[in-house]
Amino acid sequence: MSALRRSAEGGDTTVFPQRLTIGTLEARLAENEAEIRAAQRLRYRVFYEEMKAKASAAIAAEQRDFDEFDDYCDHLLVLDHKLGEGPESIIGTYRLLRRSVADRHRGFYTESEFDITPLKNVPGELLELGRSCVDSRYRTRPTMQLLWAAIAAYVFTHDIKIMFGCGSLPGTDPQAVAGALSYLHHNHLAPPEIRVRALPHRYVDMNLRAPDSVSEADAASALDTRAVLAGLPPLIKGYLRLGGLIGDGAVIDPEFNTVDVCIIVVTDRLTEKYVSHYRRKLSTE
Repeated sequence: MSALRRSAEGGDTTVFPQRLTIGTLEARLAENEAEIRAAQRLRYRVFYEEMKAKASAAIAAEQRDFDEFDDYCDHLLVLDHKLGEGPESIIGTYRLLRRSVADRHRGFYTESEFDITPLKNVPGELLELGRSCVDSRYRTRPTMQLLWAAIAAYVFTHDIKIMFGCGSLPGTDPQAVAGALSYLHHNHLAPPEIRVRALPHRYVDMNLRAPDSVSEADAASALDTRAVLAGLPPLIKGYLRLGGLIGDGAVIDPEFNTVDVCIIVVTDRLTEKYVSHYRRKLSTE
């Protein structure tokens, strides 16, 4: 059995007792600097080359996506052993940051876009999820199942109370994604006690379209819920299936060429279907 280990911060290791695999794919935490750098190179290819994010001179020169948060986060990896046994086998990654770690450093990345005070007022461990990406050849159900199984293992191991992070819609024009923003606002807004809000100087109203239960006279501006759901990014749909909630207001991120919302998942609200599903995954050898 292999272990999932945290290597970004010496002396603070996370060990999962199970080896998480599907076929030739394996999920675990990065074990050394070379693996973290390989994950950053994958992030560069997806975010900057594929999604056209705007790279700083330093990031362009290195062809790695990196920032100061990488130094103290856990880096969850998916590897395909058909490609080898080293960093070259990394085909997916997720960045994980617990409150108990963030409090000893510079806090959470999400705080650069949203006021997360309501979450920080909740007792217990929090988990920020970010920098999720998968190589274009591996955007399949098995890869995503393995990523979520590993995150579930992490949540159970650390007794995480709330998961949160930025979910991204493409482009920087809120009107172009008005249907998605409005649907999330009308149907998945978090309750006031945990309702994160976009920072005042970055706040973008999400209530841009009327709900689809409006009168015929207002139909032209109403939501086409079915079309909106079909067009939501897979990652956001995945969070919603887990009971995800949305903060108040969106944020334009010109660097990553996205409109961001804050997604919140209260772990004790996870449906039994998903809890059972991912616990079964933990028995995989």
